[in-house]
Amino acid sequence: MWASFRKLFKGYLKLERSMSDHSIEAYLRDVEKLEQYLQAHGQEKLRPQDITLAELQGCVQWIAKLGMTASSQARTISGIKAFYKFLLLEDMTKEDPTQLLEAPKLERKLPDVLTFEEIEKIIAQIPLDTPEGHRNKAILETMYSCGLRVSEVINLQITQLHMDVGFIRIIGKGDKERLVPIGRDAMQQIHLYRQHVRIHMPVKHGQEDTLFLNRRGGQLSRVMIFLVIKDLAQKAGIVKNVSPHTFRHSFATHLVEGGADLRAVQEMLGHESITTTEIYTHLDREYLRDTLARFHPRF
Repeated sequence: MWASFRKLFKGYLKLERSMSDHSIEAYLRDVEKLEQYLQAHGQEKLRPQDITLAELQGCVQWIAKLGMTASSQARTISGIKAFYKFLLLEDMTKEDPTQLLEAPKLERKLPDVLTFEEIEKIIAQIPLDTPEGHRNKAILETMYSCGLRVSEVINLQITQLHMDVGFIRIIGKGDKERLVPIGRDAMQQIHLYRQHVRIHMPVKHGQEDTLFLNRRGGQLSRVMIFLVIKDLAQKAGIVKNVSPHTFRHSFATHLVEGGADLRAVQEMLGHESITTTEIYTHLDREYLRDTLARFHPRF
């Protein structure tokens, strides 16, 4: 019985929400947790429409006793909530029992953010006497200019570059497309890399359109970008926890600090929900508090 509901939910996530296979599997596992709870407590004959808040609260207590972390519990509850929103949308149930279901409170850890000066210091460490150096400079300038995820950088195609109008087309999570403006410095570094480095490289079959290549002409790995950035940050004397995602966080934070509209930042980052983007308003407040603490005589 539950299997048929899960199958319909899977189709909805894939076709209507355009989610990746990885995300879909995570949502289905969340629903399966509720099924497992019902089976463990002799209530396996209950249909999704029969579930009440009491059963859901019992399920939450059950998964907590299994030793799941607070973040894993919150993730499962989020998946179950999405399942019931789907059932409501498709008129398979008249009520949503998850409305009053509370997830465990999570401590929101704000990521490290680099100042513009620190980003410049990191980029300045790149040696430009090697082909890889020119490539790495183009990569970092592009990441900071456009706020890209590391996966979006390594998958960036030449045909996605629209330099004549100052935009690049990004294929983000769930194969969703977005157009992102690209700055002059990043465009210049990409141009230099293509004209003086990439044009002389052997290119593996199937990678002809991939922009950033390794020395063997293949696609770069996420790990390689991570190691390059770690090494440069260390050479620049940056003691913060710096990763490829730090450039994305810094891009968004600098925009919000500068007064950018949050909806515009959401669009550029490719966030499905504005609530994900709202973390940068928290970062902005932390920045303001920090500034007051350092410079205000009465703070």
